Amino acid sequence: MPGINIPGVTDKYNTNNTVEKLMQIERIPLTREQKTLESYKNQQEAWREVNRRMSSLRDSVKTLYSFENPFNNKITSSTEEYAITADANRGAAYESFKVDVIQPATADRFLSAELDSDYKVPSGTYTYKIADKTITMRWKGGSLQDFSSALNRRGTDFIQSRVIGASKGKKTLSIESLKTGEENRLSFEDDAKTFAESSGMIIKVKPKTVTFASDRNEFKQLTTMTTEEQKHMPAISAKNISVNNREIKIPPRSGFEVGLPSSVKDNPKMHLFFTLKKEDVQDITEELNKKAAKPELPYAGEASFRDVTIHNSPADPMLPSDAEVKREPLKSIVTNDVIFAKYEDGLEKVIPAKDLLSKSQTDFDIDLSDYRGIKSIVVRNRNTGHGFLMSDINAFDPGENLGFTAQNAISTAKDAIIKYEGITIKRPTNKIDDVVPEVTLNIHEKTEKTATIEIKPDTEAAKDALITFVGKYNQAISEINILSQSKPEIIEELDYLSKDEKEEEKKRLGLFLSDSSLTSLKSSLQSSVSAKYSYSEDAVITMLSQLGIATNSSSYSGYTPSKLRGYLEIDEKKLDSALSENLEDVKNLFGFDSDGDLIIDSGIALNMDKKLTAYVQSGGIFALKTSSLDSRIKSSEQKISKLESQMDRKEAELRNKYGQMEGTLNSLENQSNSISNFTNRNNNR
Repeated sequence: MPGINIPGVTDKYNTNNTVEKLMQIERIPLTREQKTLESYKNQQEAWREVNRRMSSLRDSVKTLYSFENPFNNKITSSTEEYAITADANRGAAYESFKVDVIQPATADRFLSAELDSDYKVPSGTYTYKIADKTITMRWKGGSLQDFSSALNRRGTDFIQSRVIGASKGKKTLSIESLKTGEENRLSFEDDAKTFAESSGMIIKVKPKTVTFASDRNEFKQLTTMTTEEQKHMPAISAKNISVNNREIKIPPRSGFEVGLPSSVKDNPKMHLFFTLKKEDVQDITEELNKKAAKPELPYAGEASFRDVTIHNSPADPMLPSDAEVKREPLKSIVTNDVIFAKYEDGLEKVIPAKDLLSKSQTDFDIDLSDYRGIKSIVVRNRNTGHGFLMSDINAFDPGENLGFTAQNAISTAKDAIIKYEGITIKRPTNKIDDVVPEVTLNIHEKTEKTATIEIKPDTEAAKDALITFVGKYNQAISEINILSQSKPEIIEELDYLSKDEKEEEKKRLGLFLSDSSLTSLKSSLQSSVSAKYSYSEDAVITMLSQLGIATNSSSYSGYTPSKLRGYLEIDEKKLDSALSENLEDVKNLFGFDSDGDLIIDSGIALNMDKKLTAYVQSGGIFALKTSSLDSRIKSSEQKISKLESQMDRKEAELRNKYGQMEGTLNSLENQSNSISNFTNRNNNR
């Protein structure tokens, strides 16, 4: 029985193969257009990669002349880094200075006595005060840990608490201020004070005061000033000083010195408190100017030889004993500088009181930590028309006078104290940024010996930036070489590429062989890095090659193609030397303001930036290349879509025709078989 043949399904007559071969011929325009589209896309991707490489190079060269260029970076070093370090801004000067850390700034930190693990903190209103900041927490009562957690949530950035395991079954509570400095003392109010006392964190204390300068016998005569403000003005003396009911009367042109008790002098926490009441009296210059002046004869002189001195006889003016001379009238003296601190070395420092003469009473509160090495208080009233009534002097420790003191203090609030070039400086924090311009000093510990802080250029940052620039430049040049030339050795010379990466690069080799824009860009870049930039007459470095950065093609004898591709190489020793010895020249080489308008208008980096910008900016050469390909790709995709539709119709048409042909042939074959069968039956009869 003959087989069943279904047109379009079975392939008895090999029509499918025939149709496919016919379609291959029909698809030639489509295949050609698809290859064209792929070529367009490859070109577009290549232009985008070029744009990425050139943009990366431009970003690199911008950093070499912008405000944040690495040549202005500063680094600091400290000979005592455990105690003090420094951070320098870009505007800091290159310098070296000496610092002694007397003490770092600390904060109050209180510790309770050992409490039972199940200790409950009573309910109440807990108020903690740090300077002018108040933290108030309403507590419903609970465990130490819950109290500590609640206080931490409430006192963020100001106060911190933690529970510390002590002996077995015991715990302690730590509460500390997060603000350093004497002005940020931690104090307890309301139920917080009651809890601090009951938990053994603080104890009540009685204020301790040392009183002195209440007895006339304590006063010393002032030493005569080496220079007097006016001739014939009475010297300042203690003879008119009187004490009545612990009040010291200080007439014009009077003064005295009173020593500090040793218990006060040796305690820098002490403060001295006293008052001065102003008394307006008749100006003594009025009476002095009424008195006649006697003639003053010059010293007759003397002669000395070895240990023998002979004095000349006084001159005899042959004037009557009541003779008078004319003199300049004395002028009134008015000054607020009355109280002085006298040091062990005899030097005096005024204790300022700028409103002393404009107020009826002035209160003095002298922090002895500001006057380290003080020996005594000097009262020198140079005024001619003002007297004073002075109280005795009370010395006390403000910390103790809070009414309580820490029973288990871990640390107490203190200011940081340093000596900068011998000058004592006091600050409430361990970050001090107002002593050295553009430099922040970081205080850690007390110095054992004087620390030397040095600020110098960050040549490593500059070197890294230049190495990055050379790397970006070489990547850009290699990209141009691959796309604009068809030499396989260009790829083989790139040792940093893996085998697979080299194979991928070979597909792009010579892709823009006929495009002159890349060769033009390469030429511009090479001219920029090889040009001379004379930014001043005495400049030492005016070319990139003087830094040890060059193509080095002339340094090799013979023909070496890889050295002629335009890549830059670095002589590291030469570069290190240039950065160390001529950093300012290196900076100016890459970017320089030639006309003083604070705008960089010359230099390698600026020149390259301008040339690269024309290519990579929006609407630039590369953008035009990719946008042009966008149009071509869109047109090609439309053409392909149209050809694919045509191919579908053509294939359907061919399959339909060949299907009909198969049907006709099958029909004829069936008729032939029927006739043959009929004939065979008749012959068999």
